[in-house]
Amino acid sequence: MKGIGSLLVGLLLMQSVVAQTAQTLNLPALQRQGQLPIVNRDVSPVGRADSSFIRLSETNGEGLVWVPVSTSVNSIVEIEMRGKDVFQRSFIGVAFNGLNDTTYEAVYCRPFNFFAADSIRRIHAIQYVAHPAFTWKKLRESQNGLFEKPIPNAPNPNNWFIMKVVIREKTIEAYINDAAQPALVVNRLSNQAGNKLGLFVGDGSGGDFRRITVTPVR
Repeated sequence: MKGIGSLLVGLLLMQSVVAQTAQTLNLPALQRQGQLPIVNRDVSPVGRADSSFIRLSETNGEGLVWVPVSTSVNSIVEIEMRGKDVFQRSFIGVAFNGLNDTTYEAVYCRPFNFFAADSIRRIHAIQYVAHPAFTWKKLRESQNGLFEKPIPNAPNPNNWFIMKVVIREKTIEAYINDAAQPALVVNRLSNQAGNKLGLFVGDGSGGDFRRITVTPVR
């Protein structure tokens, strides 16, 4: 019994350490304070103080909103976001390990493909990229099916959902909501030393984002 008690104490201590180091960012508050560098989008807070979020506008090209926290390998990033079920108008996710506004990795979802009647489109529900060398188009042409996957038990494409991205030295895993199994597991295509973290939207897409949490892991 003493050994079990010690084990439980150890687990509680580990959980406490994780809780102390996790950072959850209130995106609407940061936007109002002018602490979110914005790339190729307009951003506005929406809603009441207790249920507000930020909305990124739709325009050509990728858009980014960098947040005031850095991350690199051995991190978990959770992002609460909402797209829409409109064909080719919803690409939403997270950019990480960024060096600048054009060099970064990202994992993003295409909500309009979550429940598409076309089975090929459903395979393109979640995507990993490493810009500028490995765009979605290059990866689909050269390694089709390796860096984008369907999402089992996908959420409503018009509702809020959470994407959790586990960043390791050589691999990326992405989970949707409370799924026990990852929707996407890939080998990283970049070893860049950048540590910028931000919101990502694809060409022509806007999106709604509520919060982002970053947790270092061992």
